Amino acid sequence: APVPERGARVTEIAPAGAGAIRLVLQYEDDPQHGRAAEFIPGQFMELTLPGTSITRAYSLANTPNWDGTLEFLIRLHPQGVFSRYLKDSAKIDDLLLIKGPQGSFTADESSSSPRWFVAGGTGVAPMLSMLRQMVEFGVTQEARLFFGVNTEEELFATDAVEELSTSLPCLSVTFCVWKPGPNWTGFAGTPAEALAAALGNGGARPDIYVCGPPALIEATEAIALAGGVSHDRIFSEQFSPA
Repeated sequence: APVPERGARVTEIAPAGAGAIRLVLQYEDDPQHGRAAEFIPGQFMELTLPGTSITRAYSLANTPNWDGTLEFLIRLHPQGVFSRYLKDSAKIDDLLLIKGPQGSFTADESSSSPRWFVAGGTGVAPMLSMLRQMVEFGVTQEARLFFGVNTEEELFATDAVEELSTSLPCLSVTFCVWKPGPNWTGFAGTPAEALAAALGNGGARPDIYVCGPPALIEATEAIALAGGVSHDRIFSEQFSPA
């Protein structure tokens, strides 16, 4: 079927750590699709820059809802045209054209294996969506989140992650900082390195979901395969600047 194209207005825009933006949109009423935001957690939307034909794809961080709410966590690239819009001129009530949902980076609901999520930067967005749906559906299988950034200043969405930890007793979280300061007490290194350490502790081999920059995808896949995870149990979504 054709991918729906609908209008949505900016309802929230705020910094998310150093170098990212949290953007919340709400669908306009649509005669064909109504207002509900229908998608599968892990999928993405294409957003069109207002007044242009320039589009960028961003993963959703929230879950499907009847209110038409769409939440995105977007990395700001210094030369990015959409990044400049978000940083310099985006305002509440701006109208954007949204095309989606799209993508197949979604949880395998037929699997009973533990779900381990490896996220770099704003690659945590689809992981939040999947984990939030686990809360809504009352899923009890083991889950782990390895969430990494370059520096402590770049950490964001920590409140959302802590809320998930409270709501999902089966979830354990490892915050990873690649270049930590002297006062950092969490894991020092990349989320792929944290994954390697966790796989080395034994136990049932998990399903691996990884989203982030190409280097993180490659490292995670290599570590997972070396750790005994079957290739068909590694699911990835690569983030890269346009």
